[in-house]
Amino acid sequence: MYLTFPFPEGLTPDIPTADYADDPRAQAIAAAAARLNELRENWLNPPELIERVPEVVEGYPDRILPKDEAAAKELKKRTLTNLYNTRPAWLDHAHRALDEAVAEAYGWGDDYRAGTLTDDEILARLFRLNQERVSA
Repeated sequence: MYLTFPFPEGLTPDIPTADYADDPRAQAIAAAAARLNELRENWLNPPELIERVPEVVEGYPDRILPKDEAAAKELKKRTLTNLYNTRPAWLDHAHRALDEAVAEAYGWGDDYRAGTLTDDEILARLFRLNQERVSA
């Protein structure tokens, strides 16, 4: 549950985002996440295959429609599952940039860049941090 997840100090969900919007750690995470989303969106819905049609209900996002039958056929293959199964280099690089930004937010950037921050080590550190905060 997110209420007990040990977010980086000063970037917790109980703090209004306006209070940390100028924090370089939050900005780095936001930029890396936005870039990952942009790259995935461009792969899922490339401009040459789709057209964006304004939604009739105000406030809703545009509808994304295939330009023609050939585009519709190609778009059916472009799923997140297929993207992550093929895991192209650009996707891997974007995820690594986001991972590094998050590691930096925790103060673990040097360990991330050194390659010593394995999944098991991350879980152990998060668990310890959670335990420290619960007992404080």
